[in-house]
Amino acid sequence: MTSQRPPAPSLTPCATRSELFTHPLLEEPPTGETDPTVRRRYETLLREATALCASCPVQAKCLFAAVVDHDVAGVIAGTTEKQRRAIRRRLKLKVEPEDLDALAGVSVPHHRIDREEVLRLRMSRPHDTLDQLAERLGCSTSTVKRHLRRDRLGLDEPRQSVRPAVTPTQVLAVARQVANRQGPRARAA
Repeated sequence: MTSQRPPAPSLTPCATRSELFTHPLLEEPPTGETDPTVRRRYETLLREATALCASCPVQAKCLFAAVVDHDVAGVIAGTTEKQRRAIRRRLKLKVEPEDLDALAGVSVPHHRIDREEVLRLRMSRPHDTLDQLAERLGCSTSTVKRHLRRDRLGLDEPRQSVRPAVTPTQVLAVARQVANRQGPRARAA
């Protein structure tokens, strides 16, 4: 008698193409004064990631979680961080950033990384990657990204989570509006 294994679950594009979804350009999009070559590379990566997300069977669930439950960077469910902020504004939704130090980010016991440490190291080593900065600080890359993002957005205090009753259908509808309103060029930002 042979035992039959259940079919292996299919992996999502972000799992099978993690090198794309964790690419530094997608994690930290270029600014307006960026070299045009870098901007074109970013737009190419963004189109590729967005197309993969569009074919993902869990895209709607992923988008809902990224908008309603988590404040994360990068391309998630085919949306950029900027687009997810726009979706939250329209839905009057605020999400508290994840405390990644508490979850997994701090590698030195009982040592919390503060924003000033991250900013000081970033200023002194502007060409280091986020991974290199995290290694120097003894924390996760996510912790470095969170502190840099909070500084860039001018956030001093943790935001309070206020979760109005929103449905996945509402999130998808607003996401379509945001994507259509921004146009193809703005979607890349």
